[in-house]
Amino acid sequence: MSKIPYSTFKTAKVIFTISLIAPLVACSTLSRLDQIGQGPALSAVDNPTAAPGYKPVQMPQPVPVPIATTQNSLWRSGSRAFFKDQRASQVGDILTVHVAITDKAKFNNETVRSRKNTENLGIPSLFGFTSQFKNLFPSAIDPSKLISATSDSSSDGIGTVDRKEEIVTDIAAVVTQVLSNGNLVIEGKQEVRVNFEIREMIVAGVVRPEDIEAGNVIQSAKIAQARISYGGRGQLTDVQQQRYGQQVLDAILPF
Repeated sequence: MSKIPYSTFKTAKVIFTISLIAPLVACSTLSRLDQIGQGPALSAVDNPTAAPGYKPVQMPQPVPVPIATTQNSLWRSGSRAFFKDQRASQVGDILTVHVAITDKAKFNNETVRSRKNTENLGIPSLFGFTSQFKNLFPSAIDPSKLISATSDSSSDGIGTVDRKEEIVTDIAAVVTQVLSNGNLVIEGKQEVRVNFEIREMIVAGVVRPEDIEAGNVIQSAKIAQARISYGGRGQLTDVQQQRYGQQVLDAILPF
């Protein structure tokens, strides 16, 4: 059985990809046409654990240790209030996440490489057979200069990164899971629409109950496996993105 040329396989793959994207692009276009003159719709308030693709978090857990209790005492170990601890501790409880991200990075890298090679190969004498070279080749050759090769390559790469990001805001999150060691899995989503643009923020991760402050607030720096997304959608976001055709060409063109 003959093998299919790689170029043919690649062309078929591109055609198949375009055939899948085309209906999606058509649906998206019709949806945008239907929303002309209207702002983007807010997402429905739903259960995070019921979202498609949701998977419970699995983390390394210690061996459970029974909690020591004191008889005839109204005080509970770890509690910050006499009558009841107001901090989130169970599935469905709400706590406030204080997001404070200040990121600044600046890099300047330059790599310069140059290489030059020269190779010469000759056989001035080979048991007297060098005189027969003229019978093997159409024109006379010099046995002392049978092969001569040169190569010269150079590269110069420069990279610069200058980034500064700062986000300071608060968002409420819901406890979606309590791990066996007492750590809490939280997830929060916030949407704010102003005119025809929606600002969307998502926070998720794992926190320790001990890191939750007395006011039921957790700092974003104390969230393990933190996933923080801050963006938007709407007319301004659409203008800042490439068109679908250009995105497809950027993905498949080799140059």
